[in-house]
Amino acid sequence: MANEQNIAPVFIENATLAFRNFSGVAGRFNQEGNRSFCVELEKDIAKEMEANGWNVKYHPLLPDEDEPRAFISVSVKWNHNYPQFNPHIIMINSHGKRELDESNVAILDGAVIANADVALRAYRWEMNGKTGVKAMLKSLYVTLEEDEFERKYASVPDLDLSDGEIPDSTMNTTTFAAIK
Repeated sequence: MANEQNIAPVFIENATLAFRNFSGVAGRFNQEGNRSFCVELEKDIAKEMEANGWNVKYHPLLPDEDEPRAFISVSVKWNHNYPQFNPHIIMINSHGKRELDESNVAILDGAVIANADVALRAYRWEMNGKTGVKAMLKSLYVTLEEDEFERKYASVPDLDLSDGEIPDSTMNTTTFAAIK
């Protein structure tokens, strides 16, 4: 797609993610189905992105701040016609990593994030004589914060209850029936 040419991707390590809506739930600032989140930007990155036409925005100045904090809204979209532009999202914990897709990425809405590394690609748009550069998610590596019990029990396999049958030992334990 010609729209991505001439603007290099932006890579942000240890990013702060805000206003997470990976589920695409409709809200005050979002239409149903539009998945998005915001990334807080360092001053130098914000200036460089603005110079390249990205739609950088600023939080209102707080009483204890000297300068407003910059951020950019990022769209998360899957397109089956152009799968090469689909986001690559990896969730990481102490026991490994897992790639997320549009069916399970909503888990990140409520996750406690220890670290996030983000790559953004530019999408040039034009509509009704106006133009701009929209931030699209290229890749996201998210390390989840885990508590002691999550680490302790992470290696315990999940029960397969897809057939509706509960294994005998589990049935006896969960129903408090006497074991004969």
